[in-house]
Amino acid sequence: MNLLINEPPLQVLPSLAKKVGLNGAIFLQQLHFRLLISNNERDGFKWIFKTYAEWQEEFPFWSYDTVKRIVADLEKGSYIITTNKYNKLKMDKTKWYRINYSKMATSPMGQNAPSDRADCTDGRGQVAPTDEGKMHRAIPKDIKSIKNNNVEQLDVVHQIIEYLNVKASKNYKATTTATKRLINGRLGDGYTLEDFKRVIDVKVKQWLHNPDMNKYLRPDTLFNATKFEGYLNEAPIKPNIQAQSSSHVQPQQPILDFSAGEEFR
Repeated sequence: MNLLINEPPLQVLPSLAKKVGLNGAIFLQQLHFRLLISNNERDGFKWIFKTYAEWQEEFPFWSYDTVKRIVADLEKGSYIITTNKYNKLKMDKTKWYRINYSKMATSPMGQNAPSDRADCTDGRGQVAPTDEGKMHRAIPKDIKSIKNNNVEQLDVVHQIIEYLNVKASKNYKATTTATKRLINGRLGDGYTLEDFKRVIDVKVKQWLHNPDMNKYLRPDTLFNATKFEGYLNEAPIKPNIQAQSSSHVQPQQPILDFSAGEEFR
């Protein structure tokens, strides 16, 4: 029996809550959603990384200690697998998470989700509170469109930050509020994923090996509204070889006429 939903979750299945508890079910369903859009693949599995503080920001109705207890319970029950071995810095103890789908006896893909959901326009796909025993209307098409756009935009944010981390040897997170606001702001201005990559490439080439400037290879500098366009226009333009060759005209040799001889005065 399938227990997880492949869409932004609005409620948890009673069978999942019965299996791991209500808090554990909410956490697992949200983790499942995050894994579906994650680009962090290690050792053949998709992972996401978050601090407890970031989880608490995502679940504001739980305290920091409650989040830690939920994670510990799911780890103890082998419903989730965590590690910090993928962090670039040894001092970084941020956990990486994935679901133990074999323990859940379900596949991460191909879920047949129930169609009755509570209305929700939150792009994070957070579980919406429901009144027990009441039926909920299906999500209107315009609401679904908003959800899909938000998921796609979230995926772009992850791609941009992952590209920056690889190129600049950094370890920034795509889940912080400030970073998402900066990137979504430039996306709203009409810039594309390729524009972000060009800016990153240009500034990495200029600053990566400069001890004074390397620290500015960060989202709040690169993606700042007042600087982004200027950085983008620093991107080198490939020269037009044909135009260059045509512009270099070979000088003509002078024509000498010796038939008239030297004129004497």
